[in-house]
Formats: sequence, structure tokens, C-alpha cells
Amino acid sequence: MAAYLDNYWIVWPVGIALWLIIGWAEFGYFETKALDNPTPTHITLSYFVFYVTSKFPLATFYGGLLLGLFVGSLSTHFWWHWLPPGAVSAG
Repeated sequence: MAAYLDNYWIVWPVGIALWLIIGWAEFGYFETKALDNPTPTHITLSYFVFYVTSKFPLATFYGGLLLGLFVGSLSTHFWWHWLPPGAVSAG
């Protein structure tokens, strides 16, 4: 096996970059398709957000809450009980 495949420090940055590229490409594809052919079955993300929040205004609050809980959960997962090398933990 090649030496560069044994170094797993590159796996997460490359994986996150690919995830972002695929996400933006998917967004661009569906937005372009919706803008080129505006029908009730092809809607843009802006129209989707407008429609959902006009029917259920608290969706904005719930979306922000879910995003905050997601980011907070990841932060807790990453940094809870993290100690620098040489530190002493009492619990």
C-alpha cells in the first residue's frame, strides 16, 4: 500500500472537501433545473423556505434550534474532557 494512504491525517480534510463540493454541485444542479423550468414540481430553495415559513412561521425558529443543537452537539463531542498533553484530570 502506498505510504500516503497510511497517513490518515489527510482523510478528514479531503472527505470534508468532497462532501462540500458534492453538496454545492447538487445545490447548483437543482437550482439551475428549477430556474430553467419553473413549474410546481421544480421549485428553488428560496421558494421552498418562503412557502414553508409562510405556512408555519415557527419553522424558522425550529430550523435555527436544530442547527444550534447540531453545532453544540458536535462541539461537545469534540472538546468535552479534552486536556492538553501533560494535564492532570480529576474527573
